[in-house]
Amino acid sequence: MASVTNSNPSLWWKLSWQLSLVFVAVVAAVIVGLCVYGAMILSPTVGLQDKLTVALNEALKRDKQGRLSIVESPALRAFKSENDRLWFVVATRDGMMTSYGVVPAPYAEMSRYVRLMKDADIRGATDIDEVASIDSIGTPLGEVRVMYGGNTSRSATFLTMLTKTYPIYFPLLVMTLPAVFLTVPRIVRHALAGLNSVVRKAPDIDPRRAGSRLPVEDVPKEVVPLIVAFNSILERLEEQFQARQRFLIDAAHELRTPIAIMQTRIEGISDGQERRRLMDDVARLGATAEQLLDFERNDQVNDLHETVDLVDIARTVVADLAPLAIAAGYEISFESEVDKFERKGSPSALPRAISNLVRNAIDHGGNSGMISVSITAEGQVVVADQGKGIPADQQELVFEPFYRVTPRSKGAGLGLSLVKQIVANHRGRVTIDSDAGGTTLTIQL
Repeated sequence: MASVTNSNPSLWWKLSWQLSLVFVAVVAAVIVGLCVYGAMILSPTVGLQDKLTVALNEALKRDKQGRLSIVESPALRAFKSENDRLWFVVATRDGMMTSYGVVPAPYAEMSRYVRLMKDADIRGATDIDEVASIDSIGTPLGEVRVMYGGNTSRSATFLTMLTKTYPIYFPLLVMTLPAVFLTVPRIVRHALAGLNSVVRKAPDIDPRRAGSRLPVEDVPKEVVPLIVAFNSILERLEEQFQARQRFLIDAAHELRTPIAIMQTRIEGISDGQERRRLMDDVARLGATAEQLLDFERNDQVNDLHETVDLVDIARTVVADLAPLAIAAGYEISFESEVDKFERKGSPSALPRAISNLVRNAIDHGGNSGMISVSITAEGQVVVADQGKGIPADQQELVFEPFYRVTPRSKGAGLGLSLVKQIVANHRGRVTIDSDAGGTTLTIQL
């Protein structure tokens, strides 16, 4: 189960990074969209302005008479090589003017008015397709007014918009993206809080316990049908378990009467080997019926929250079963590292669990050696014998109902299964350690 859980993708992580990516994509789309919109409404010459400014810083000069002139600087030649239709008119506010390239005739007529205009977007006339702009550009000679045109494209305008708006959107992304990656996981975690309660509750679900259901409160409505379907399955399982319990309990009760009658009749037979064999068989039937009752009644235990003393329970069990152990050829001892160890549990079920461990040691310990029962300082109940041990491949099977290591053993194979069930009801575990020197069973609640 753990390996399956680790291999499955995390819904929280998946939603977090996907929502974060969606936000980033939306922000990027908005930026690109604004740049595209700007490229559509702004003059196509916008993409020329930055390169023209760089070129003019080197190319614009004054001659000895103080007149403006354009020299072929490296920057201007590079600009011209990229834009073979480049032209521009430079004018100062005091009326000086110079030009570069082939100025279209309609714009040549406007040259003397360039000094009067700070910014202009000139296009859309019916008699000319050429697009031009007028901008104020700062140069080493001071601010000049420049009318210019050439090879224009919307893509160049788009790239210019993208680079010029960089100081706006980059700080915005720097501030918002960390906030997104921090807040989105919190939002997702809050949205999945109801599912977390379901996950915590799920391991406690047991169809043998009446009313065990997964909660649907605060769960996303998309998941509610799944939980409702699961709860309906639990309800049907609960009904089947209850029907099975009623059947087995009734059957065990019904067996008591014929077993008692058989025992009475056998007792009337004259003493002998056959009588003793029949008495052993009847005793085995009686023990099996009682174990069936205990096994099924344990599912209905509801006194798990009373305060019990494990030391007192174990000591009492050892005192009650000591005559049986001694009669079977064992020595039996009880030790405790603490005087008292209290915890919450069932005062009726826990003695049965410890008693079944001791009876198991009596039945399978080889009728010799020591059976020791001890309580550790951590509250572990340890029952050990000195029998032949249990093969390694069968050590976990002994906790299955009706499983017997020795097919001809007297028990019905329910004792250790009942122990495991009682311990599980107390949210504990029972472990086994067995070798040729004996078997040790430990209960940790």
